Amino acid sequence: MRVLLLTFLMLAALMFGASTLAVAATPITAAVLTTTAVNDAALLTPRPARKLSAYNLFKDGPAQVPNDRVYPYDLATPLFTDYAHKYRFVYVPGGKPAAYNDREAFEFPVGSVLVKTFAYPADFRQPDENIRLIETRLLIHGEKGWSAWAYVWNEDMTDADLKVAGKVLPVSWVDELGEKRDIQYVVPNRNQCKGCHVIGHEFSPIGPKARNLNFTYDYAGGSENQLAFWASHGLLDGAPAPEDAPSVPRFDDTSAPLEDRARAYLDVNCAHCHRAEGPGSTSGLFLTWWETNKTAWGYLKRPVAAGRGSGGLMYDIDPGKPDQSILIYRLNSTDPGVMMPEVGRTTIHEEGVALLKEWIKTIE
Repeated sequence: MRVLLLTFLMLAALMFGASTLAVAATPITAAVLTTTAVNDAALLTPRPARKLSAYNLFKDGPAQVPNDRVYPYDLATPLFTDYAHKYRFVYVPGGKPAAYNDREAFEFPVGSVLVKTFAYPADFRQPDENIRLIETRLLIHGEKGWSAWAYVWNEDMTDADLKVAGKVLPVSWVDELGEKRDIQYVVPNRNQCKGCHVIGHEFSPIGPKARNLNFTYDYAGGSENQLAFWASHGLLDGAPAPEDAPSVPRFDDTSAPLEDRARAYLDVNCAHCHRAEGPGSTSGLFLTWWETNKTAWGYLKRPVAAGRGSGGLMYDIDPGKPDQSILIYRLNSTDPGVMMPEVGRTTIHEEGVALLKEWIKTIE
């Protein structure tokens, strides 16, 4: 019986690939079958798994080592979330690449998942040491559309638990200047996720767009442009050569034009709401990268509603006067009735505010 079962396992390994099934060297009664395949069945189940490990997305969760065909990626200018470090990964089912889009997020096939882990090093001056994983968010494309789920890592970082209702966690770190920082980190609930990710009437990813990915990334096998890598690894179909695709600079890349850096920052942090199809459409403030109407992105634009959020100021962007601009007033606040973005942060992004102030000073 043992011989027959071992023969079956060996044949299965030949049929499905040695990386999918492994024959244990222990007696068959104690045999352990390991797999480096993502659990596609779990991803397609309408109800989310209670444990992050159920999806088999990582070979080593605490070290954030992804499983086979789960690829890391990054954004040129990332969304700010209370200075958290982020580890991003993408998975698409074999033979089903995402469809390229020149402006919007790529059109991912059913069964895809976007993974984002939020973490804090104990000391930002040593960013690769003593890292505490806080949460991993999954955007899963199921049969009925996208769903967002947050998983909070346990104390020993062996696994992460589903938190549908969100959670508040105390987080501390030492910043680059050696100052201790303490916050109450907010894991969003499902409705808060929808507040940013619903564009029109569709739940949609925000980050994986051509302009955000069009730069060189240091993969384990060497540096390569992300769009080219995605295309060559079966993740993306229809992409042009990187030089023919849109791109945005890093917000802190001082070699890039100041206005481009400011617009890129607003695009990724604000434009998912502040666009014609977004929840912030009634404001008339449209901050997408491709917007060319200066009034639409705030130039001498009066607020639609002059409530507390306007701070008694006259214009969203008052040319040459950052401290008289509503845009700066709201980004520079942590008051829940004033601050923008409304969710996703409890602290002020000092570097982002400084960039936008510098830019507004140059506007005439």
